[in-house]
Amino acid sequence: MNNIAEGFERRTDPEFARFLDIAKGSCGEVRSMYYSAEDLGYIDSATAKKRRSKAKKISAGISSLTAYLRMPKS
Repeated sequence: MNNIAEGFERRTDPEFARFLDIAKGSCGEVRSMYYSAEDLGYIDSATAKKRRSKAKKISAGISSLTAYLRMPKS
């Protein structure tokens, strides 16, 4: 969320898209952390799976917004 806010404040589409790329990477890190938490027994499998699924949907939304920002403007 902080990367998205920082990118938005940069006030240009290319800069915003760059920070969205960073946010998408962070989303992947969160999914990875849920695998680790599950493996270590800190979270049950059903909860980890549900949260990874939500993170994947968020990542897809970030990708869509990034693609829109990078579309050529007429």
